[in-house]
Amino acid sequence: MSRTRTVLVLATLLLLWLVSASTYSISETQQALMVRVGKPIAVVSTPGLGFKLPLMDSVVTYDKRLLTLEPPAEQVILGDQKRLEVQTYTRYRIDDPLRFYQSLRTLEQANPQLTQLVSSSLRKELGQVMLRSLLSEERTRIVEHIQKEVQEKALSLGIEVSEVRFHRADLPLETSQAIYNRMKSERQREAKELRAQGFEWAQEIQAKADRERTVILSEAQQQSKIIRGEADAQASDILASAFQKDPPFYRLYRSLQTYRQALADAGPTIVLSPDTEFLRNLKFGPGLPTTAGK
Repeated sequence: MSRTRTVLVLATLLLLWLVSASTYSISETQQALMVRVGKPIAVVSTPGLGFKLPLMDSVVTYDKRLLTLEPPAEQVILGDQKRLEVQTYTRYRIDDPLRFYQSLRTLEQANPQLTQLVSSSLRKELGQVMLRSLLSEERTRIVEHIQKEVQEKALSLGIEVSEVRFHRADLPLETSQAIYNRMKSERQREAKELRAQGFEWAQEIQAKADRERTVILSEAQQQSKIIRGEADAQASDILASAFQKDPPFYRLYRSLQTYRQALADAGPTIVLSPDTEFLRNLKFGPGLPTTAGK
């Protein structure tokens, strides 16, 4: 009984192994290559369960979805001898599993090969263009030319490249710093020129304003002197006319003005001669004849 049980267990295990070694499954996102004793014999693209010969057949599966390749940034010398750090990304899919297996075998071997293809096309194309071309609408044409060349080269490897684009394209740090310093110096020079020009304009405006101010003041002073002279002449005419109308009153008015001006600045005591002409109106009153007329 023990020997029979052992034989049954071994037979069951052998049967399970045969089933496992004779079948394989493929998902909807995969495609497979049937290899018999190292030689590819069929491409399987239909998802589901399949059968193979144990110990003789092996199934190599590949992803049939779009894959992305993002190599590190590399320095490229442009046509104008300027250096540029460029990082690309490539989207591709395995179009022909048989050719891919024969040329590359695995994705680990395919990625370096595809990176080399992109780098070679990139350096070849950018080595013929100027930096200003990458900053203009011509950049689209350059990228499309690189993509077309990579697509043609990748077909022989069983790879279909759908897109090659620049992830970034920057000047190296030392070059960027040098350009920044040059731009900064240029802007500082322009700022100094503008300040000097502005100072010159300010001096011209100030000189013009001072000249106009001097002319205006001179004309105003001249006009004021003319008006003052005319006013003084009119005042003299008015005083002369008033004196002619009532000479005694005018003499009294002038005497009172003289008293006000003289006595306002005098001390508490003033000493005068009794017969002085200054005290005539105080001694005799208004309207009396002067001493000279007696």
